[in-house]
Amino acid sequence: MTYPVADTRVTYAAGAAEASALVLHVEDLSDGRRAVLLDTTCAHPVDAGWPDQGADQAVLRTETGDIALLDCIVGATDGIGLHLGREIPVPKGAAGWAFVAAHIVAAGAPIAEGDAVRVVVDPGVRARTSAGHTACHLASLALNLAVEDRWKKQPRPDALGRPDFDGTAIDVSLIGENTSTDAYRLGKSLRKKGFVTEGLDEALPLLAETINTTLADWVATDAAVRIDRDGDALTDRRYWVCELPGTSARIPCGGTHVSRLGELGRVRVTLELHDVDGTSVLTMVTTVG
Repeated sequence: MTYPVADTRVTYAAGAAEASALVLHVEDLSDGRRAVLLDTTCAHPVDAGWPDQGADQAVLRTETGDIALLDCIVGATDGIGLHLGREIPVPKGAAGWAFVAAHIVAAGAPIAEGDAVRVVVDPGVRARTSAGHTACHLASLALNLAVEDRWKKQPRPDALGRPDFDGTAIDVSLIGENTSTDAYRLGKSLRKKGFVTEGLDEALPLLAETINTTLADWVATDAAVRIDRDGDALTDRRYWVCELPGTSARIPCGGTHVSRLGELGRVRVTLELHDVDGTSVLTMVTTVG
C-alpha cells in the first residue's frame, strides 16, 4: 500500500466548499467501509482530540457519479499503517508521520488511487454549523465577562483580557447547526483556582440576561470574522479572529465560521445548573436565529 507522505492540504478554513483533489490512497476498514485519502480537501474532519465540530456533509464527485461521504475523520500514517481518530498513537506534528483527513465512504465505493475527484460540501449545513461555531465563541467571551467578579484569584486571561472561565472550566463543547452546547465543571479544582460558586444557581437568570445583552450588542456591530492560519496543512495552527469594537479577539480554533457577526441575526443563551455524580455542572446552550 502507498500512503501519503505529507499532511492533507485543507481549504475549509478559507471558506471553501468545493475542492479538486487527487486520490492518494484507498483502504478497506475493519467495519467494511473505505477510507479515502486525498491530497486536498474542503471537508471539515472530526478531530479526536477536541471533537467539538463534526464532519461536513459532502460528496466525492467522480467521473461515474457522486459518492456520499459517511464521515470524515482526522487520521495519521507512518507509511506502514493508517490510524484513525483515537487510535492515533502520536501527537500532531510528530516527526515521520503524515496527518490526513480520512474520507469515509461505503464498502465497495467505486474509487481508486490516482482518481481525480471533486469534494463538494453541502453549503446549507456548512453555513448553519459555521453560525453555531461563531456564536459559541462569542457566548464564551460574554460568559467570561458576566462572571468575572466571581474570581478571588487571577486566572489566565481570555481573548479579551478577562478571566477565562470558559477555558478553565470547560468539560465538553458540541457545535451543531445554529447551536452549541457547552458544559462546565464547577468542582474542587475550579474553586481552588479562585472561582466562587456560592449563589450561582440563584444568579443564573441575571447572568443569562447579561450575556444576552452583550451578545446583542456585539452582533449589532456586524464585526468582521476571519480565520488566521499558519499554513494550509491539516496540522497548521488556525485562529478565530473577531474584530470587536476597540479590540480584536483571537482564539485557537480549527473549525469553520461566518465572515461577519451580522450573519448570525439573534444569538441567545440559556443556562442550567445540574449535579453530575456529586459535581455541579453549568450547561450553556447557545442558539442562533
